[in-house]
Amino acid sequence: MRRARPLLVLLTMAWLGFTLRARPPQHVTVAAAADLQFALAEVDAAFCRTHPGITVSASYGSSGAFYAQIMNGAPYDVFLSADEGYPQKLVQAGLANGASAFRYSRGRLVLWVPKDSPIALARLGMKALLDPSVQRIAIANPRHAPYGRAAEAALAKLGLLEAVRPRLVYGENISQTAQFVQSGAAQIGLIARSLAESPPLVAAGRSYAVPLDAYPPLDQGAVILTRAQGNAAARAFCAFLRGPEGLAILKRYGFMVGGL
Repeated sequence: MRRARPLLVLLTMAWLGFTLRARPPQHVTVAAAADLQFALAEVDAAFCRTHPGITVSASYGSSGAFYAQIMNGAPYDVFLSADEGYPQKLVQAGLANGASAFRYSRGRLVLWVPKDSPIALARLGMKALLDPSVQRIAIANPRHAPYGRAAEAALAKLGLLEAVRPRLVYGENISQTAQFVQSGAAQIGLIARSLAESPPLVAAGRSYAVPLDAYPPLDQGAVILTRAQGNAAARAFCAFLRGPEGLAILKRYGFMVGGL
């Protein structure tokens, strides 16, 4: 019996080592709306600090483009959409778990100009779009970007759309739209407040909040895709995002959270 005990210990350790090596790493792949580019990076870091066994990789783009990719089999685990209608359509198509769907925030739209712009944004507000120095106005492509549809709706509601239409240039997503203004390809842009309040854009520019009643609510929704319904890491990530720490981070970036 004394000789058998060391052998038993060795066999147990070997079995445990094999089990740990065989266990797949916990990983979450996220398709995220471009307005989350800065906020979600902070959410991911905070989540991984409290869940050290899990890694997260996020791709950013327009929600409509991600919806099309997922419909065609793109292998994401979680979809964070700037338009909660897209996750609902995926649920209806059987590609997402309806029980996992939730609204995580409401986006905001702002006008943004570089700090050295001659445009008196604070004084002119939305009429800054009519300033003679404005040759190009950047908005997201309304065909597949919710912020683009919101921008068009705001321009129409405020009676500006026809006057500015010839000067509109379209970003494939709201992040590229902001880059157009940062680079000088456009003099002013309608972008997400969450981008305007990120450290790089706060340092580089000035913003003006588009009146909330000028465009439909940008309600944003999350869902776990059917392919990942057994992924405990995906469930943990979504629970963190909708929990107090995740929502606090979103709020710091200008998203409206709570009571939606």
